[in-house]
Amino acid sequence: MISTDMRTDQDADPVTAWAEDVDAGRVVAGPHIRAAARRHLTDLEDAGKRGLVFDRAKALRAVTYFPRHFRLNGGQFEGRPFRLHPSQQFRIGSLFGWVNRDTKLRRFRRFYDEEGKGNGKSPMLAGIGLYGLVADGEPRAEIYAAASKKDQAMVLFKDGVAMVQQSPELALRVRTHGVDPVWSLTYHGKAGDRREFRPISSEEGKSGPRPHMALVDEVHEHRNRDVIDMLERGFKFRRQPLLCMATNAGTDRKSVCFEEHTHAINVAHGIVEDDTTFAFVCSLDEGDDWERDPSCWGKPNPLLGSILSHEYLALQVDQAVKMPGKRNGIARLHFCEWTDAVTAAFKHQTWSACLGEVDVDALIAAGYPCYGALDLSQSRDFTAFTLTWVLDATKDAERFVSKTWFWTPGDTLRERAAADKAPYEVWARDGFIEPVDGDRIRYAWVADALQRICARARPREVAADQYGLERLREHMLDGGQSIPFVIHPQGFNRRVLEADKDRPEGEQEIYLWMPDSINKMESAVLEGRIVIERNPMMTSCAAHTAYTQNRTGHRMLDKQKATGRIDGMVTLTMSIGVATCRTRAAPPPSVYETRGILML
Repeated sequence: MISTDMRTDQDADPVTAWAEDVDAGRVVAGPHIRAAARRHLTDLEDAGKRGLVFDRAKALRAVTYFPRHFRLNGGQFEGRPFRLHPSQQFRIGSLFGWVNRDTKLRRFRRFYDEEGKGNGKSPMLAGIGLYGLVADGEPRAEIYAAASKKDQAMVLFKDGVAMVQQSPELALRVRTHGVDPVWSLTYHGKAGDRREFRPISSEEGKSGPRPHMALVDEVHEHRNRDVIDMLERGFKFRRQPLLCMATNAGTDRKSVCFEEHTHAINVAHGIVEDDTTFAFVCSLDEGDDWERDPSCWGKPNPLLGSILSHEYLALQVDQAVKMPGKRNGIARLHFCEWTDAVTAAFKHQTWSACLGEVDVDALIAAGYPCYGALDLSQSRDFTAFTLTWVLDATKDAERFVSKTWFWTPGDTLRERAAADKAPYEVWARDGFIEPVDGDRIRYAWVADALQRICARARPREVAADQYGLERLREHMLDGGQSIPFVIHPQGFNRRVLEADKDRPEGEQEIYLWMPDSINKMESAVLEGRIVIERNPMMTSCAAHTAYTQNRTGHRMLDKQKATGRIDGMVTLTMSIGVATCRTRAAPPPSVYETRGILML
């Protein structure tokens, strides 16, 4: 835990001061902003090992440049100095203050900013662009305000134009080209150094720009990656390019915006290692009720009480309550809720609270009953296998410990990492997934791997779908070991367990079916009754998991609606389902009770 007993001087280092205030709870912030603050504080201690340093002088220069040289425009802000809010100082100072220790070039090349409407995203991006134009020292810098369509790109660019027109100093140094609309801003430095800031869109072609900075507003409105990819291709010509993306929450979980949103969250929480991305993702905490509790409004709206008034936001909330048809739009725009029809299985903080160290040898030695589940992949995909140990068999209060293995063809790992936008090669290097030689996983290989694991753990039953199981069993017989498989249906069908058909009269029917297993798995996670081995592949599965629901309200895991791989969640769910369907003897004393659960 980072110590914040000694508060940093706000004037000398506003970046660290704000991070400390967030980390200490003095500033109201959501889970991903708290993670971003902790990342900064942790990096102050550890990033030097990776050749990174925080240059407070560079950070302060950028932060103070805004009010000295930039002026706002429109309504009550017309002509006022652009005084950055402390949360904006954290963002601007982080972008320009973190550098490579040896080259002195900026650390961050990508910036993702997601916050509620009315929190000044566009003026902040325009200010970053103007700073890159006149103060960043890049010869012949090209700055672009980008969007999929030209009229969208002009919205952000017009903020930059108005900022120049309102600033006496910039008006002398920066030339405007065109009249209503202005289509370009230029700055002439020494020795013919001509720098340009202008709007651009995908309609203008796929090649040509060599951006020093690219400013992409309202990313949730982009239908594809064309604009972002076009600009990033030109970064190879620059020493320290910067892509800035700002947006409200969206509705499409298959979109480029949700992909960037997910990556930013994973970076902030340390699930994905990416020293080039700076993430600022505003959101509510699980359980926050924005319709009834104004105390949480500041989490998705960091400038609440500054440029965004409580009165205005209260009016929006009142409309959401009284006019249900407007609720989703208000939830998305003002409270950073991704409001499509898909419901994610868990919020990030709920899942993270269950992660910890799993000592398989200790569990086996203690003799806890163990249950497994297998999700056989297509030959070129992922296969997942989960073992779940039952530490306490008390009905509806069971306590579990779980570990999942992931296997996938090694020869196609890079291509699938690119297609899935996931760092599979990094996770393989770190031992979280196991690449198998070749371009497909053979049943014989899976059979051998399962036999080696099950010979140690001796699961009482292993749940599996019917798919591929017969061929796998043939290879199991060749290996000389039988694994106690039980069929677990994947859809809404129930399967009465054979051993329970002769149950005493009046005893409740015992069956396996996915809606029941989902309810039991979900309750264990939400109530903190399970320890899941920390594995970024498993966390990715949880983040991408989505449910579908039938007319009677029962749910199942839906791979079609999922935004990524969910194989690990399928096996976790089935393993808990089969574990809770059986009558079990009381387990021995828990090593986790005597030693304590090791949470990392």
